[in-house]
Amino acid sequence: MRSVKIFVVAGAASLLSSMAFAADMAIAPPPMSYGPPPAADFGGWYLRGDIGFSNQRVDNIRNTNAALYTGLTSFQEKTGFDTGGIYQIGAGYQFNHWFRVDVTGEYRGSTNFHGLDLIGFPGGFGADTYNASKSEWLFLANAYADLGTWWCITPYVGAGIGTARVAISNFTDTGINNSGAGATPSLVTAANGSQWNFAWALHAGLAYKVNPNMAVELGYSYVNLGNGTTGVDSAFDNSVGGHVFQFHNITSHDVKLGVRWNLDSPPAYVPPLVTKG
Repeated sequence: MRSVKIFVVAGAASLLSSMAFAADMAIAPPPMSYGPPPAADFGGWYLRGDIGFSNQRVDNIRNTNAALYTGLTSFQEKTGFDTGGIYQIGAGYQFNHWFRVDVTGEYRGSTNFHGLDLIGFPGGFGADTYNASKSEWLFLANAYADLGTWWCITPYVGAGIGTARVAISNFTDTGINNSGAGATPSLVTAANGSQWNFAWALHAGLAYKVNPNMAVELGYSYVNLGNGTTGVDSAFDNSVGGHVFQFHNITSHDVKLGVRWNLDSPPAYVPPLVTKG
């Protein structure tokens, strides 16, 4: 029994000695992390420039003289524009890696317009062939959502609103009516005309980051440019005149290649200085 008490006392003394030694030891610092921190959001201004081409259409073209369309038994219309060049510049602000805005000014080069009306009326039929040129100035305020970056490629979507100046020039209407009295040709011309419209656009595309300051974009835009109008028309035989031709609801599918230059680069990661203690 006495030997058991001696064993317990010796064990307790050993435990107290170990606790005192542990209390005197310095607490080890946590292990230092050498991995880079998450990329911080940043804000910065940028400039942009784009070139591209348009693929345009118009719902219909009508003269404001409603009497020209009364009594028709049939009416078929075919219209189209040639492809035109697009030249754009702009400036914007990148709020973070997900959201940016910009304002753009765009000249949409002159494109040729071709139209054909096939009409039927009691006792005969006729055809009208239209030719004209069209160009625009387009100004938009745009907002974009960048959808993440993989292998330096960032897909994005966006939308814009603004105004467009649509100009119509060199308009001619060559027609022929065939009735019981024979074929009757006609020629109507119209002065150049233009008008300002509310315009809007939807955007989508891919941006490739060449370096922290430069990105190359391949973009698509659906643009609604509003209406266009000619100046006052006149006929060679003075049979009609004093009205205008209106182009209703001009839209376009645009493809553009552009470059963005960031004026403020995102912050670069600098590894911490490690000192030996």
